[in-house]
Amino acid sequence: MPPTRSHIRTTTEAYLARHPHERNALAPLSALLDGPTDPTNRATLPGHITCGAVVIDRARRVLHIGHKASRKLLVPGGHVEDDRTLLAAALREVCEETGLRPGDLCLTPRFLGAPVDIDVHGVDAVPAKGEPAHLHFDFRFVFYLTADTAPPLALQYEEVSGAKWLPLAEVSSPTLRAKLLDAEARGLDGRPEPVNASALVHDGRGRYLLHLRDRREGIWEPWTLALLGGGREPDDADLEATLRRELAEETPGLELTELTAYAVEPSISVDGLLVPTQIFAGRWSGHPDSVDLQEGVLLQWFTVDTLDRLRLSPGLDDMIRRHAADHSALDRPQEPDPHPRVGAPAGTELHIVGVHLYLQDEHGRILLGLRHPDATFAADTWHFLAGHCEREAAVNCLVREAKEEAGLLIDPAGVELVHVVHLLDPPTARPRIQLVFRARAWSGSPEVLEPDRCAEWRWWRPEALPQQLVPYARTAVEGILAGHAYSELGWT
Repeated sequence: MPPTRSHIRTTTEAYLARHPHERNALAPLSALLDGPTDPTNRATLPGHITCGAVVIDRARRVLHIGHKASRKLLVPGGHVEDDRTLLAAALREVCEETGLRPGDLCLTPRFLGAPVDIDVHGVDAVPAKGEPAHLHFDFRFVFYLTADTAPPLALQYEEVSGAKWLPLAEVSSPTLRAKLLDAEARGLDGRPEPVNASALVHDGRGRYLLHLRDRREGIWEPWTLALLGGGREPDDADLEATLRRELAEETPGLELTELTAYAVEPSISVDGLLVPTQIFAGRWSGHPDSVDLQEGVLLQWFTVDTLDRLRLSPGLDDMIRRHAADHSALDRPQEPDPHPRVGAPAGTELHIVGVHLYLQDEHGRILLGLRHPDATFAADTWHFLAGHCEREAAVNCLVREAKEEAGLLIDPAGVELVHVVHLLDPPTARPRIQLVFRARAWSGSPEVLEPDRCAEWRWWRPEALPQQLVPYARTAVEGILAGHAYSELGWT
């Protein structure tokens, strides 16, 4: 899908807030956004949106290409396609036209992900393509090279005749040139610096607080354990302010002490851009359940000896081990948890996933269980055979639960992950990842072995599922039957 109209409108309004004197000039763009047609479709007339990439090197030169169709020297760019955002469209175009890779580029602290310029210019008619004269509303985004020298270019010679690096004062577009020269006076220098901030939260007793990301639009590396934090915004005074704002938004109740800059680490954005990230180390000794988590799935304390069993964001394992070694955290005696979870049984600290069994018999019927009326969750409703992992691989948990709960013997070799649910219902429950597995090889007949949890097992035809079926279980069944599975996660 192309960028949404709301995303384009938000981007435009943010730009106009910085350049209010351009509102009249961009009135046709506002009319386009208020119209009924797709503003990014190249067939939309009398004009549509395009995107350009302003790539700046260490010498403060801007990459230009010889555009064959217009016979002009321009910054790389073109029409929007199925791009997630306007920024992603600009990035795709520069990579296609020049051979640069997304990881060769990064955002600038002066513009972050906002356009430096929105230029309105006319495009001549192209009778051979049936295109009349029209307008382009060109959103231009600034990128720095990540390396000291530009990598070799691999130009798209079908559309590009050559490439040239021009000083800021010689940039071909007058509107872009003026904005870049103004930005140069305010620090635009072509040298990457951190634009994100993350918190390496530790308790001084060898534990580290990690955040399980969910799968939502724009989330980097979903379903991994990562550090809390986020991207700098224009109103942030510095990166420490960025981090404190992000923590206040994502984790109200988590107040760090002894906050210090620890390291700068590379991250990769959802679009593939390199993102230098300032890591701050800070102390906190609270219980994760005391935090009103607003983003992601959960917070949890982990010790260094558990890291090799976790799915972590790239480089996080090494960073935590380095910090632990630097601060001799593992040599310190473990004090009692100052905020233990009341009523929590021993060994539940790693209960971060639930497993569910999707089972069909030789007639294509699906096995569901009727939850006991006194069950703490989903009472009197139908549900998958399910359970929580107890410091074990998810497939092992599935095999164990199937035997304990229903007397079924599951062959682990025939198990595949077919659906993932980010459970937030009921709102008072702690969020969980629910993994739905299909078992293709199994034996036995379902028995009610845990009557306090399940009152009855029954096989249901897919077209006649019970009305009182847990909503996310129904969604999972419908998704699996339609072939919409999440098999790429590989959670073990």
